[in-house]
Amino acid sequence: GLFMWRLKSTGVRHIPCQFLHLCRAANDRLITFQYFNFLKRMYVTQCNKDLSQRAKPKSDPVVSPFHELQQLEQEKKVIHRISPIPSAHQPWPETSRRNELREVKSAAETGSVTAVRAESRDDRQWKEMKLRLDELPGILARLSKIKLTALVVSTASAGFAMAPVPFDLPCFLLASLGTGLASCAANSINQFFEVPFDSNMNRTKNRPLVRGQLSPLLAVCFAASCGIPGIALLTLGVNPLTGALGAFNIFLYTCCYTPMKRMSIANTWVGAVVGAIPPVMGWTAATGTLDAGALLLGGILYSWQFPHFNALSWGLREDYSRGGYCMMSVTHPGLCRRVALRHCLALIGLSAVAPVLDITTWTFPIISLPINLYISYLGFRFYRDADRSSSRKLFFCSLWHLPMLLLVMFTCKKSVLEKEDKGDLLGESHGRAVEIRLP
Repeated sequence: GLFMWRLKSTGVRHIPCQFLHLCRAANDRLITFQYFNFLKRMYVTQCNKDLSQRAKPKSDPVVSPFHELQQLEQEKKVIHRISPIPSAHQPWPETSRRNELREVKSAAETGSVTAVRAESRDDRQWKEMKLRLDELPGILARLSKIKLTALVVSTASAGFAMAPVPFDLPCFLLASLGTGLASCAANSINQFFEVPFDSNMNRTKNRPLVRGQLSPLLAVCFAASCGIPGIALLTLGVNPLTGALGAFNIFLYTCCYTPMKRMSIANTWVGAVVGAIPPVMGWTAATGTLDAGALLLGGILYSWQFPHFNALSWGLREDYSRGGYCMMSVTHPGLCRRVALRHCLALIGLSAVAPVLDITTWTFPIISLPINLYISYLGFRFYRDADRSSSRKLFFCSLWHLPMLLLVMFTCKKSVLEKEDKGDLLGESHGRAVEIRLP
């Protein structure tokens, strides 16, 4: 500090003398190398103006904001064109080659970056899908849920076969065809109503109406072309009672069960009634009457559907909640498991009622007891564990349980001759009683 004040007081002219004086006094006072450099920099900046000007950094020119905006707009308007790739080029890796070829091809076609952006924007637009005639049968099969329709026809055929009347082949074929057409119509109308909800579910997002493979008008026309001939076949070719049951089942499935799926968990019970009607239709097609045997077959199908559907819906809870469906597995999971177990046990009781109603022999409840106990055991595990593994085991068991139960029921069915002989014996005993009473 004293040295700086000394420099200022004496002026710049006496600095060389001062510097010599300091060098002479180096033996008296120690001057470090860093301090010597500091004195040298001070001398340069004060005495040599040219060096001081060169040491100062050059300031940037001041540009107005308006000029900067103009430059940015000009840079945006610049169109970068990509030259085509020469035929002889170095071999690239396979992945980078594909990416480069795609970029060059798209840029060469459009000619500019803005055109590429417009092309990508057009790809996100809706496109018209053309319907090919060779794909139409498969699309209509998925629209009508052909697997579910096959299950409905098989249960109706079981009801026809279990009827205590002689087998009539033309009536059986007409009843099966009419039931299948009615099921196709109901399933098609169901998909027509549920397009916005099916699009939110992974299980149903690939349905024909959701993907646009089929127009809604064509779906409605297909449903009408199946439903009207199907009900006409059942009414005119079989009997009016079977036709009325078929029409009622279409109404119950499309107008009651379908909207109730988003309103209340009671839709499961309504859907169980819909699944219980086809075997009743088979029975009425053979006999023309609605008696205890038809109600028993309907009760077996009614109870079977609860372990079947509740186990299926347990693994689809995320999908049902995403689609907005009100299912027991989503809103009442405990009730879902209890109802499944309850109806598994009900199958044992219904099998025991069959010989009481004179539909099967007493061997049917005994033979069907192991499979009924097994599905009840799986229902209990589903109720206790409440996990995806137990629900899947119960669901797959229900797939083979129903056809096996109906097959055992058919093998244990009482023949028509036994019932006629029993009726003749009852008539003879009644006649003898009348003869004994006569004088």
